[in-house]
Amino acid sequence: MTEPSRPAPLPGAASMALRGVLDGPPRAARVLARFPAALYLELRGPGEPKVVAVVTSDAARPPNAVVLAAAARDRPFLGVGDRAGARVGEGRVEAGGLVVRARRRFDPRPALGAPSSATVALGLRAVERALAGAAGGLDGHPAPALLAGRCADDDLAGAVETAERIVGLGPGLTPSGDDILAGLLAALRLVGGALRDGARAVRFAEWLGAAVTEDAGTRTTSLSATLLHCAARGETSAEVGALLRGVAGREPPVPALRRLLAVGPASGADLAQGVVAGARAALALAAPHARRATA
Repeated sequence: MTEPSRPAPLPGAASMALRGVLDGPPRAARVLARFPAALYLELRGPGEPKVVAVVTSDAARPPNAVVLAAAARDRPFLGVGDRAGARVGEGRVEAGGLVVRARRRFDPRPALGAPSSATVALGLRAVERALAGAAGGLDGHPAPALLAGRCADDDLAGAVETAERIVGLGPGLTPSGDDILAGLLAALRLVGGALRDGARAVRFAEWLGAAVTEDAGTRTTSLSATLLHCAARGETSAEVGALLRGVAGREPPVPALRRLLAVGPASGADLAQGVVAGARAALALAAPHARRATA
């Protein structure tokens, strides 16, 4: 009796943030959520990343993604049920009848070059003007503005206290408080790393990121906790990365902002708000001439 043939693997491009789980031995996973353009798998066992996203070529690209060549209209996840068994490892992702092999890798940390503080300040002003009126999930809540101010003032204890108030705050797979924190952590680390005198901002991002992610797995969704861990390492979605490149003068910032705002009903605005806060704090924590540039 012949064995049933296995489906041919689909090629995918995998984020380097997944290198540890993809290159390791197979690990069991479960289907966390399924949409026409994205499939989220939650790995069993300890460690991060806890969630692997498999997304179509026309979907938003998070930092924990394996990107298919197929588009959403090709319905690549049609045969994957909510109770389908899944596993990740040995360079493959398997879920139900879906088999994906990671043929290529991409770096989820955007290259920002070495912008001047004046260039970053100019990019931020353009983003802030275009962001005015965009509705975020925590509009009217005092904590995001307080967090931004404490980061800019180099008040680590105050920033940690405020950040802990918004971890997991809001509905959905990625609550608004976490989206703001993810944008802030990534911007603080990456813009700080790009500025000539940004080492202080990078250290602040490392300390704040360690505090935020220490117990994120018990305070928010597993997907959101994974994205916070990624952001603490400077790993971002393609859309956030494009906005950071816009802030750094590497591409037009306003079109990049528009693409980010199209991600989810409030997530794009929340992430953008966090990026602005983190980049502003990076400027403030840099050398005195950088602080003058923000005035």
